[in-house]
Formats: sequence, structure tokens, C-alpha cells
Amino acid sequence: MADLTIIILTKNEEQNLKKCIDSFYGVAKRIVVVDSFSTDNTVTLAKELGTDVYEHKFENHAAQFNWALDNINLSTAWVAKVDADEEFTSELAQEIDEKLDSLPESVNGVILRRRVYFMGRWLKHGGKYPELLLRIFRVGHGMSETKMMDEHLIVTDGDVVTFNHDFSDNNQKSLEWWIGKHNWYSNKEVLDQQMKAESAESVEDTATSTQAKMKRFIKNHGYYSLPKFFRAHLYFIYRYYIRLGFLDGKEGKIYTFLQAYWYRYLVDAKLYECEKLGTKMEKQGELKIEPARRSGG
Repeated sequence: MADLTIIILTKNEEQNLKKCIDSFYGVAKRIVVVDSFSTDNTVTLAKELGTDVYEHKFENHAAQFNWALDNINLSTAWVAKVDADEEFTSELAQEIDEKLDSLPESVNGVILRRRVYFMGRWLKHGGKYPELLLRIFRVGHGMSETKMMDEHLIVTDGDVVTFNHDFSDNNQKSLEWWIGKHNWYSNKEVLDQQMKAESAESVEDTATSTQAKMKRFIKNHGYYSLPKFFRAHLYFIYRYYIRLGFLDGKEGKIYTFLQAYWYRYLVDAKLYECEKLGTKMEKQGELKIEPARRSGG
């Protein structure tokens, strides 16, 4: 068992939480759920699964995670951030168990490889695999950068290494929920673009994955320098045709259209509306939409 605390941020995650925790149970010394006052069975389930549960009002993901670092009495050498819709492969769980505590003292961060599932299908193309994300760091040497949107974990000093095996993003909620979440994300991204000059932390200037740095640089200095609306067309073509997203079948086509075209076009439409009206996007709170429930048959 690694000298590791895993932090999971939750709000109405009863559909995902058990498979998440089961995937790394026995690997970490401590599992902590920081819940933002769920209205479903999340808190009860988290306690039944043996986690320590804290409740804290949600401001944004970065602030929630950084609050956890300061308030859950961390006593392990390492801490990890895992979303409730994510899970470790058995290979990654074993790798963490075997390697983490024996890393050199100069290493303060660990980058993990993420695979994304959509409608039950692993998206292997379109630039989605593998996503390299810093998710584990030595306590006292890392935090979440303070951004409204697309925040990353960073380490403030020392080296980072990359582990060999994957974890999965495999949300069990409906497409209706996914669309509602991305509508909420679009508001956050508009506000983030309006405020980006004020950002206190930048992933480009701190230690995290090289891939994350490159994506952030291209997004801020490439994508957002292109004309509104046209850039959404271009991005879809790049992801679906040039990066071979079409090889992921119907699920890949739906995902790429919604995530690389519809979502990006929606952000531009909201930016355009704010500019036309001379307004600024309001600060966003937590996601309000409830998961759609469907009957069997």
C-alpha cells in the first residue's frame, strides 16, 4: 500500500463513485471525498465505502481541491486527485503500489496516462489518447493552478516522472447530462478568456506534463488568435480527419462533433454576445443539472 491520500471531489456522483473507489481500494492509505452538498446518495455511499468525507461549498474545481489540501489533515507523503468518473486500471494500481514510495527524493510529481470513454467506447484517436496529466504529487510541493477553466495540477519544485499504465475517464451519466455540463463549461471558459490576463498561476511556467503545457500554449496563442466561429470548423476538421477521429466509429463522430465543434462554437457565440452587449460573463458556481434517469425495458 502506497503512502498516498487520494482526493475525490464530488457532487451527485452515486452512479460513478463505487467503481472509482473499487479501482484503487487497497492501493492508497487514505481516500477522501470532498463533497459539495450532493442531493443524491453520494455522501452515504462514500461513507459505506470507507472514505473520509468532508463537505464544502463549491466555488470552482481549483479552489475546491486547494481547500482540501489545506483542510483534510494530510499525513501521507503523496496526494492524488481523481475525479469520480475516473478509475485506475489494475496495471496502474499495481504500478503505483510498487513504485511510488521508492521514487527518488528529487521527484515531486507523477504524470499519469488517461484514456477517455464516451458512450462506452474507448476513444483511441482524434488526439484523445493518451492524455498525459499530472495527478500525483508530494505533499507540500504541489497544488491546482488557480484558473476558472481547464485547470491543471502543478508542482512547485523538483522533477516529474511519467508512469507507464493508464487510468480511465468513463462517466456513466447520460448524454443529456454531458451536454448540460458542457454548456456550463462554456460559461466558465468565456469568463476564463475574459480574465486570463489576471490569472495568478500558469501551467506554462510550472512543472507539469509537457503535453499539457503544449496544449495550453496552442490554445491561448494559436486557437484563440484565429477568427471566431471559423476556428471551430478548423478544429473539428483537425480532430476528426487529420487526427483520425473517424476511426472511433459513431461514438467518436458524436464526441468529436459535440466536443470539438459544437462546444467550441458555443464558446465563440457567447464571447460574441458579450462583446456585442458590452457585458462580462457572470462568475459560475457549481453545476446544477441533475443526471437524467431512465427506466429499463
